[in-house]
Amino acid sequence: MTQPESATATPAPGTYQLDPDRTTVTADVKAMFGLMTVHGTFKLRSGEVTVAADAALSTVRATIAAGSYASGNATRDTDVVSANLLDAQAHPDITFEGTGTRQDGDGWVVSGSMTAHGTSVPTEIRVTEARMADGAARFRATVQLDRTSFGITKKKATVGRTADVVIDAVGAPA
Repeated sequence: MTQPESATATPAPGTYQLDPDRTTVTADVKAMFGLMTVHGTFKLRSGEVTVAADAALSTVRATIAAGSYASGNATRDTDVVSANLLDAQAHPDITFEGTGTRQDGDGWVVSGSMTAHGTSVPTEIRVTEARMADGAARFRATVQLDRTSFGITKKKATVGRTADVVIDAVGAPA
């Protein structure tokens, strides 16, 4: 009889296709002169994590649909995806290409480049969890993004400069 898979086992070396339907991307931004926090979500278009035997060689590729932003307020959502902020019509994808990984404390940091609003910026994403559960690889990662580094500079008084992003990704072996 085989033992049940441990929910804490690290994903084995290999490539994992991220499942857009089981992956969540949330972004929290201060609004109204910093008086409130707006919680929004984005949808993953596609993604792939390659876990290498030498963890430093592990890679990540992910594409998020910029026009999928949803906060529960239709007026706000339309404004965020418009030319006022993300300009999703001209720049429909937000991408991350991670090309190097290093251990940092009890987690990992993936270094790479994020592209949003037509601008690529060196970015480090902190992976706080990487485990196998129910036959799927599960990854949790965080990053704080400064929208002005991507050239998104409108609405300075009403939309915060930084967004705290959390990615909860689920992937199946490719």
